[in-house]
Amino acid sequence: PFGPDVAVIKVKNKMFALLCVRKGVPQVNLKCDPDEAFMLRDLFPAVLPGYHMNKLHWNTVIFDKTIPKEEIMGMMEKSYRLVVKGLKKADRNPLMLRYADFFIDAVV
Repeated sequence: PFGPDVAVIKVKNKMFALLCVRKGVPQVNLKCDPDEAFMLRDLFPAVLPGYHMNKLHWNTVIFDKTIPKEEIMGMMEKSYRLVVKGLKKADRNPLMLRYADFFIDAVV
């Protein structure tokens, strides 16, 4: 639904990241807790309300080198965890068992 220029990354058929290049600049849309979404937008000018997404639950992160790589990786991990948390139990539990180390002590 987003066209050939958007890479959609999913877990169990649910999106958690959308990658594209707009005006020559790479960016990614990531799911986010609403409170944290607003905090990140205040903290980083390169974090915007999600482009063509529900702006309460999604952020667009512009890869302009102003956000530390570790921060972006953390946003990606949280997006994945949020989507997994919202899956049906039958889909969620096998993932959480298989990747237990990733989910242990994770604050979602």
